[in-house]
Amino acid sequence: MSIDDFNNAIPVIEYFIYRNNTPNWMIIPSQTDFIDLTYIIDGKVTYTINNEKLLVETGDILCIPRNSNRSAISSPPQGKFACFATNFHLHSPQHKHLSVPLPLMSHIGINDDLILQFKKMNDDWLWRSPGYTMRARARFMLILQRIMEMLVYDANTCNLDSRVKTAIRYITNHYAEPISISEVANEVSLNPVYFGSLFKKETKTAFRDYLNMIRLNYAEGMLHTGKWNVTEVALKCGFSDVFYFSRLFKKHKGVPPSSVQP
Repeated sequence: MSIDDFNNAIPVIEYFIYRNNTPNWMIIPSQTDFIDLTYIIDGKVTYTINNEKLLVETGDILCIPRNSNRSAISSPPQGKFACFATNFHLHSPQHKHLSVPLPLMSHIGINDDLILQFKKMNDDWLWRSPGYTMRARARFMLILQRIMEMLVYDANTCNLDSRVKTAIRYITNHYAEPISISEVANEVSLNPVYFGSLFKKETKTAFRDYLNMIRLNYAEGMLHTGKWNVTEVALKCGFSDVFYFSRLFKKHKGVPPSSVQP
């Protein structure tokens, strides 16, 4: 999903809950027909996603793609945890299903601003006063945007140099293309050497590493759907060499890309 897609995306929320679990809580094994975004704010829980077991703890966020096989259980079974969970669809104005370019699991810590937005969304959802659907939808888009800032852009973009912001938007829109640092530098009217230095200073990440991070995050989400094989995902995410993609994926994600597929 490009930035333009995200800017025009329409969330449809099927289910939202602020969950304080009861003993022996579980999600029975099933296939999701929605995106599941779950933010753990206390305790821990074990999820199994497409046969991959994940221990999700305080400060972790899960983004489970559509058509995933999902189950979960308290960890330990009598243990306590608290989370905000949203099941939703993301549509384009043309009613096309969109994905969210987030890793399956990330650690963002306890973010007070994000928790405040989730609590306000919870109030909207529970009270269901006139217009609550629109308010909840707007609140949820703010939540998604904040998470994208932390994980996709890898920075609080409000504090970035405007030229770096423009570069990040360009990278996110064109990640699937064979873009180079010279091409992006030209978009912001800077010398490539100076741009590379400025980009690393602002984001704390080298340009190539940042581009690869965006590509790998998209690739992980695509692999979890099971719709494409490893070679197809590599090509769709801007990697012309599938062997390089596989090595890079294992280096950053800890597992080979083939093991992520359902």
